[in-house]
Amino acid sequence: MKKDKLISLEQFKEVHYGEKGSIGRDELEKGYESFKLGALLQEARLEKGLTQEELALKVGTSKSYISKLENDVKEVRFSTLQKIVELGLGGHLQLSIMLK
Repeated sequence: MKKDKLISLEQFKEVHYGEKGSIGRDELEKGYESFKLGALLQEARLEKGLTQEELALKVGTSKSYISKLENDVKEVRFSTLQKIVELGLGGHLQLSIMLK
């Protein structure tokens, strides 16, 4: 691809999903946040050297449930996420709220 045809990620999102605050853009951003959570869980699990089954056993759930979370198939309750992070991964869950 020629250098002059490159666009930034922000430009790509505006062209294909609309400006910030539009319905299409909000759906894209929401989907990204869900995907990011699953990817973060998987990355942390792998860093700890745990299989999905081992993590599930530590927190009292199923391998299938962990897989669904990591692959953005299932939503997670905050209390369950906290249990996975703290009991299963030995970490600390931090939450932040960003206002527009």
